[in-house]
Amino acid sequence: MRAKLDAESLLYIVLVLVVVWLVLQIVNEVFSIVGTLLGPLSSLFGLVIVAVIVLWLLDYI
Repeated sequence: MRAKLDAESLLYIVLVLVVVWLVLQIVNEVFSIVGTLLGPLSSLFGLVIVAVIVLWLLDYI
């Protein structure tokens, strides 16, 4: 049997995971441990994902 989750519940989970990922990216940049390996575009990509999900949840998309 499949679990019955709404699309918005899944989007909230994805939003939380992306926010956690962004926080980890910021920490890595501050401490310069992994920041040089991942490059500056990975944080930008995460911000775009967060913006799209928030706009969708607020019914702007």
